[in-house]
Amino acid sequence: MKIPDLAFTVTDWSAVPPVVHPGETGHATWRTFEIGDLRVRMVEYSPGYLADHWCHRGHVLYVLEGELVTELQDGRSFVLRPGMSYQVSNDGDAPHRSATVTGARLFIVD
Repeated sequence: MKIPDLAFTVTDWSAVPPVVHPGETGHATWRTFEIGDLRVRMVEYSPGYLADHWCHRGHVLYVLEGELVTELQDGRSFVLRPGMSYQVSNDGDAPHRSATVTGARLFIVD
């Protein structure tokens, strides 16, 4: 990931409009800052959320609250709790998708 040229920027996430994305079950609420190829997001998954697709995009994902289950298409599964992160490259290790029973709040850079 290369951060494009931009001035020093402060983001008040509470002022960024939320966009709701339905999952296979539940929904994800994104607040997004984008410039060039850089996307920075504060994401909240509702309880019972399951992504409706396998993601091939690289991310740095950090769990702020709740519990996240990340499933890889090859069958592996990882449970992440507050203070944990994962890093995956574009079209890298394995396509992945997210799920949560309890709900989760995440900070994601991709």
